[in-house]
Amino acid sequence: MYPIARSREQILADLGALGVHAGDAVMVHVSLRAVGPVEGGAAGLARALDDVVGPDGTVLVNIGVSDDWAWVNQRPEAERAALLRDAVPFDHLVTPADPDNGVFAEVVRTLPGTIVSDHPEGRFAARGRLAHELLDDVPWHDYYGPGSPLERFLDHQGRVLRLGADIETVTLLHFAEYLVPIAEKRRVRRHRLVATADGPRIRVVECLDDSAGIVERPDDADDDFSVILTDYLATGRAVIGRVGDARSELIDGRSIVDFAIDWMARTYV
Repeated sequence: MYPIARSREQILADLGALGVHAGDAVMVHVSLRAVGPVEGGAAGLARALDDVVGPDGTVLVNIGVSDDWAWVNQRPEAERAALLRDAVPFDHLVTPADPDNGVFAEVVRTLPGTIVSDHPEGRFAARGRLAHELLDDVPWHDYYGPGSPLERFLDHQGRVLRLGADIETVTLLHFAEYLVPIAEKRRVRRHRLVATADGPRIRVVECLDDSAGIVERPDDADDDFSVILTDYLATGRAVIGRVGDARSELIDGRSIVDFAIDWMARTYV
């Protein structure tokens, strides 16, 4: 027998009990499997989030990019342009979300009214009052750093809403990597084929290494983001509850970024 799908009203009640209210700006990380069946599926959950924050609120989602050509950036730079010749150009309005970000990310991307940023690396979707303010004219380089949607989100007292997501899933911590005062942060250059009005064009992105990490770490070290989140939750500063079947956390964005900066400053020595 299949479990009964939770109604929109039940999801709204769960979100309200967790502390999500009208006018909030929330960055959402979701495991649909953890939440369990919801009427309307992923779209139904997205609509419930719209409803709980209301017309003055904003929902932000890290959607990333489905990219079968990311391997090119493991090759020498001189070879990359030729290797990308047959790639499908990135088009922010068409290219699907990164499958690693889950079904929810792709469903939100395709919902009417969603605004999507035009970056082939740090790509976000947003719904609500601040959508354009967060995602218009984002920096090309250091797309998680100063001036990025992450900093803009913090400027609006944004909070992180985790609905059963994996423990390492807190995109906002990438902003802390830019702020932590340590020397010799590891940087990368990536080549992407991007659709433009004049046809496909190779563009280079320069940023901190948000894949392998900004510093060299021991091979047996745990994922740093999962450790940071675990340590932060242990302080009792997050609101913890359940949305559907999912253990969920509501986290003040500025608080966890400040915590992560201090953690990195003490650990990356």
